[in-house]
Amino acid sequence: MATSPAAAGAGRIDNGVHILPLRVYYEDTDAAGIVYHANYLRFAERARTEFLRMMGANHSEMRAATGAAFAVRDCRIEYFIPAVLDDALEVRTRMLAVSGATLRAEQSIWRGETEIARLNLRIACIGPSMRPTRVPRDVRTALSALSTASEPRSEEHGG
Repeated sequence: MATSPAAAGAGRIDNGVHILPLRVYYEDTDAAGIVYHANYLRFAERARTEFLRMMGANHSEMRAATGAAFAVRDCRIEYFIPAVLDDALEVRTRMLAVSGATLRAEQSIWRGETEIARLNLRIACIGPSMRPTRVPRDVRTALSALSTASEPRSEEHGG
């Protein structure tokens, strides 16, 4: 991949955790001004994409160079309290484990010091045939370095 780990991408990495700030817009909410539950998945997807871009895994470049792509295999989301219109949020992405063809990640969505939702994901690396394939070596190396840099997380949520 032509993109380096220091390449342009939104957000920042702090102590092994990618942090993407975002704002809740009218389009993200229901009639009551509360973020529609499925939009947390969109926020998380946007953050994972920017995180991977920072780590040298621009989706289109990776697919063109190796034929590999990432697909969510399993996602569990826990909602603690709702986000509302105009909230300033942070999506925090932490790589838990990197294996041959699978990534395990945790993402949490925060408003200030309060965790409002948490996602646990298993992400498969797939090839052009839509079958599992190995995570490209340079991507695996970059992500593995961060998966061991993170501190263990408590099971309690903020709030």
